[in-house]
Amino acid sequence: MTTTTRRHPAPYWSEVDFPARPPLDHDTRADVLVVGAGITGLTTAYLLAREGMQVVVVERDQCASADTGHTTAHVTMVTDTRLQTLVSSFGRSHAQAVWDAGLAAVATIDDIVRTNELDAAFGWVDGYLHAPRGEQSDDEQASLMKDARLASELGFDAEFVTSTPLVGQYGIRFTGQARVHPRKYLAGVASAIEQMGGRIYERSPTQVFRDDSRSVTVNGHTVAFDHVVIATHNPLVGLERTGGAALFQTKLAPYTSYVVAARVPRGTVPDALWWDTADPYTYIRLEPQGEHDLVIIGGEDHKTGQQEDTQVPFRRLTERLAILVPDAVVSHRWSGQVIETPDGLPYIGESAERQFTATGFGGNGMTFGTLAGLMIADAVRGRTNPWAELFHPGRKALTRGLWDYLKENADYPYYMIRDRFAGAESRTLREVRRGEGVVIERDGKKLAAFRDASGAVVTRSAICTHMGCTVGWNAADQTWDCPCHGSRFRPTGEVIAGPAESPLPNVE
Repeated sequence: MTTTTRRHPAPYWSEVDFPARPPLDHDTRADVLVVGAGITGLTTAYLLAREGMQVVVVERDQCASADTGHTTAHVTMVTDTRLQTLVSSFGRSHAQAVWDAGLAAVATIDDIVRTNELDAAFGWVDGYLHAPRGEQSDDEQASLMKDARLASELGFDAEFVTSTPLVGQYGIRFTGQARVHPRKYLAGVASAIEQMGGRIYERSPTQVFRDDSRSVTVNGHTVAFDHVVIATHNPLVGLERTGGAALFQTKLAPYTSYVVAARVPRGTVPDALWWDTADPYTYIRLEPQGEHDLVIIGGEDHKTGQQEDTQVPFRRLTERLAILVPDAVVSHRWSGQVIETPDGLPYIGESAERQFTATGFGGNGMTFGTLAGLMIADAVRGRTNPWAELFHPGRKALTRGLWDYLKENADYPYYMIRDRFAGAESRTLREVRRGEGVVIERDGKKLAAFRDASGAVVTRSAICTHMGCTVGWNAADQTWDCPCHGSRFRPTGEVIAGPAESPLPNVE
């Protein structure tokens, strides 16, 4: 393995330009003030601006430059806390709720990318939870098989495998996970916020919050607001009483995590996510590029400030990567901070009157940050959210005893489309790559599914309108071709050549 040294380690994502925003230089007011312009703040601002609310975002530095800018951007419902541990600690309904919430967040990112046609390197990929290299055992195998069985019983697409790609260990394959370029994604989200009338200010730290006037001083100017969202990873006090905020801080444990990125020949590493079951665990993902790919490996977590030689974690990760991919050429390395909670679940909810806080995302920052945006938007708009009590800092839902989770929340929008993201039925559709077509079967019907350059999927009936034969995908010509009589159709179903005269019918 070759190493490219850098005097100042920087995340790979930072190489992408993020248009600068001006500092706040005047008094103003907003329906909602969002403090912090990472994944939580910008997602919240986007969802509320989409509903016509006046939103102001203030960021003390630059957008997506702090904790979100140092992520590895795994987007997954699979929590750091093992599923069987969640079931044992909180019960099956609560465990399912936690993963459903994560899956709803993944679906939200997918929706934002497609709606705004963002070039964010978003892709649906498989995720693998696996035994550490060289540490397989009968107990480990049994534990992974139990997690896979539990996930399937709760309606998630999970399969135990005897050998995971790349690492060759026992593991679980979870379909319907994702990866995204965080800086490209949030640059698109920020632009969309502004197009909807929202305002974003950089180099604008908050200074003095005033409860009586519901306002805050920023750069010497006053911002008045009805609601405020503290989206600063490690939360500010804001309008909360100092004593309560200090007590809340005792529930948070900051950890530093290390990352190494390396160039590899294209196609060397599968496009997927990996986490092992070690403590601390190692995590890996791919960032597809043009002439080569970037493999990103992270881990070696420790309590922040409790590692004397911070070069050691980088060296260990580099050595680990060299074993897996000997041809890798290290190009970047960086570290970031994750915040853990005692029970492994994040805190998302109201911390003072009309003030909302989100923190404690652990290794699931992109997922839980997006979820926080969903939940806070619901709260601001006065809507019931199925996960509000589950993730509230008071955790009241976890002591309520029996909870008919599905019955109580069947009418929440996520549950009306859950089957698109959870369960084996949707696996094939998610695996359709951009510029590719696949014939799939759903509800006994054959569908011709094509994913265009923007990532949107077009579905048509796969039955030729001439004599009822099933068309097939022609990858060379990017057409649907009938093997019976030669009819040809465009990826979107229009007739190119007969004998068919009618297009392939539209199918939702």
